Amino acid sequence: MSPYLAAEDLSMFGTDPWWLVVIKAVFCFAFLMLTVLFSIVWERKVVAWMQLRIGPNRHGPWGMLQSLADGVKLMLKEDVIVKRADKVVYVLAPIVAAIPAFMAIAVIPFGPAGNEVSIFGQRTTMQLTDLPIAMLYVLAVASVGIYGIVLAGWSSGSTYPLLGGLRSCAQMISYEIAMGAAFASVFLYSGSMSTSAIVEAQQDRWYIILLPVSFIVYVITMVGETNRAPFDMPESEGDLVGGFNTEYSSIKFALFMLAEYVNMVTVSAVSVTLFLGGWRAPWPVSTFWEGANHGWWPLLWFTVKVQLLLFFFIWLRGTLPRVRYDQLMKLGWKVLIPVSVVWLMLVATVRTLRNENYDFADIALYVGGGVLALLLLSFVVDMFRGKPKDEKEAGPAAGFDPMAGGFPVPPLPGQELPPVPRRSSRRERELIVSGGVNTQSDDGSLDGKEASDG
Repeated sequence: MSPYLAAEDLSMFGTDPWWLVVIKAVFCFAFLMLTVLFSIVWERKVVAWMQLRIGPNRHGPWGMLQSLADGVKLMLKEDVIVKRADKVVYVLAPIVAAIPAFMAIAVIPFGPAGNEVSIFGQRTTMQLTDLPIAMLYVLAVASVGIYGIVLAGWSSGSTYPLLGGLRSCAQMISYEIAMGAAFASVFLYSGSMSTSAIVEAQQDRWYIILLPVSFIVYVITMVGETNRAPFDMPESEGDLVGGFNTEYSSIKFALFMLAEYVNMVTVSAVSVTLFLGGWRAPWPVSTFWEGANHGWWPLLWFTVKVQLLLFFFIWLRGTLPRVRYDQLMKLGWKVLIPVSVVWLMLVATVRTLRNENYDFADIALYVGGGVLALLLLSFVVDMFRGKPKDEKEAGPAAGFDPMAGGFPVPPLPGQELPPVPRRSSRRERELIVSGGVNTQSDDGSLDGKEASDG
């Protein structure tokens, strides 16, 4: 099969009996819940290992039931609804955040598209369903889930949750554009938006090798979409107390945490499907074992890949500090979006040349020439760009009062902060207190003992 055109045959979907559809749906829900329970314990264990701590070790063997104990504790806590909240939206917001997180897993393939496995004597596929526009469905569902966070911040009737909701909204807009461009590169290269067809198109080579820039862009955007460190600005406890979930408690707070971890599993599953070969066995195993991609074995390879990406989430949290908000926006608008759009244009060019039956040497020549021309053009623009005016031409800097509005504000371009009064050294302060010598003040007057002697 050519990697540039995936066969899109979805006739095997939609033929299962109702009871088998129910079993598949329950399996998808159980897979997400068990993965979340394990991921919470794993995160606490790994971060404790990185910080030379013990981590959870009380509930269950090796502390493996810690996340289950935390869930029971949250459900037994008092459920508080603040007076200033919009009660209807306040209660619905956690549900809006949690339910879409479970819906995206419906189109993720756990195995081959053919009738590979038997469940109670019924041959079926290892996928709940598939659509010709399955990846657009994933994007739409992910966008709806973010609205739960935005509505939670607005409906709480408090300042800090509102700021967290606004941050989440801006972050969603900034990073979903680059994510969509990364998806479009995969669509162009595979010739399909169906998840099963995209995995089938990676039979020869995974897209992490053919589309490395798209993979890097998607990995960064999936961390931003899930509000995970270092992009956890909507729930920044340093300046927002707790962010959008500050006014939530009990089961509603647990739903937000559940939605975050389920979204982690979902975006990891999407990354595995689009770039890491989906359910296919890794290269060393698939070469010497013909049955590695048949039966129930694909479920194992898929789960291992998802767990590796979840470890990447944990690794980032234990390694990188939280970025500033301006850095977050700059990375999204000035780096990820331009890079993803330029890369999409290159992929579209290569795809068109391949359809016109150009060989690899001609494609490399045309693409390389286009990149070289773009770099040369940017160099010429930088040379002839107007130089900044000298300080004399710009005139004196405008005066600036940081407390003019009643609260401290940063200076605008061209404004300078007033000089800070000189502070006395520690030695001078000691002499002043003790009444010693050399305590002349800045205006020439004498202090302490000398003043009294005069």
